[in-house]
Amino acid sequence: MAEPGEQLPEEVLALIFRHLPLPDRAAAARVCKAWAAAATCSAVWHDTSISCDCELEGMLPPYLSGCLDHIQNLRLEFEPSRKSSRRAATELLTALTGRTPGLRGLCLECRGEKPLFDAGRDVLDAVHALCGAARALRHLDLRRLPFSLDDALVLQVADGCPELRSLFLDNRTLVGSVGPGSVLELLQACPFLRALGLHLASLSRTALEALAAPERAPFEFLALRCACPEDARAPPLPDETWAALSRRHPGLEVELELEPVLPAESVTRVLQPAVPVAALRLSLSGDTVGPVHFAARHYAATLRALEVRAAASAELDAALEELAARCAGLREVHCFCVVRPSVLHAFRARCPRLRSYTLKLTREPHPWRPTLVA
Repeated sequence: MAEPGEQLPEEVLALIFRHLPLPDRAAAARVCKAWAAAATCSAVWHDTSISCDCELEGMLPPYLSGCLDHIQNLRLEFEPSRKSSRRAATELLTALTGRTPGLRGLCLECRGEKPLFDAGRDVLDAVHALCGAARALRHLDLRRLPFSLDDALVLQVADGCPELRSLFLDNRTLVGSVGPGSVLELLQACPFLRALGLHLASLSRTALEALAAPERAPFEFLALRCACPEDARAPPLPDETWAALSRRHPGLEVELELEPVLPAESVTRVLQPAVPVAALRLSLSGDTVGPVHFAARHYAATLRALEVRAAASAELDAALEELAARCAGLREVHCFCVVRPSVLHAFRARCPRLRSYTLKLTREPHPWRPTLVA
């Protein structure tokens, strides 16, 4: 422990300052020269989270601008309905464009509701420009952007980010504007990509075949979201193509999220036996019992997480009990309807790796909190 009047080493101060929000980092930098040096050193800024709601207004010049070169992984939050918040976000993205060595990871998160008919062109243009000059970018996560992503952005990423390792485009837009052709170009341009998140309509048989190519680097994770009309109309992906992909990448995990827009016939096209489904989220307007039975019978070896949003019924309870009996590797199960006691008992007794569950025996006020298994 430092004696009174003795200065902590810079590396110790840096470890402390890296956990501070931006206003506190700025305040620390004004204390003395030693603290200023520690607060602006690269170790403090490698992994940075910034909220544009309160932290950035009036702060980009001069304090933050002097530290941008040190940021490697950035999580940026903003509120699209507040002009000052989204202006700060676009200004920061623009300031980061072309920096050396440049970002390695970028995650954008929107909080609150976006204005009606807002296409987000200012934000997407800033992301587009940044990706065009981000040769070192390895991770790009746009899942929490409420704007429609398009082919132009995907092609810019393909052209400007050859070192990309993960890309998530499976956001909650109501319109799917990323076509299979641009995704195929992305896979060809980014040979080291190992994790990908898409809407179902953006994926094609040709893309799966490209991922299964012998020279392809190991591919580990695929998230597919089925939530817009284009997803409901997407052509089926053959089971034999999924089987070939699983043989080429035996560690591959697939996450499927099926939402109310999918009619029953589309659900049966999506749920193929050979898909290595590790996480299944069902929020369907139609039959949920059938997909749960299907998962129990075909995904027993791979399923690790299940989420169900449906009306309570004896048939659903029976399907859940079957799944508990077959899926011994399950780690999470969350059912947002009341279930009978035998369902809870089945998961507790048959799933030894269970770590978290939401299985309510009586109605409770929302939000329902999961139970953690010690």
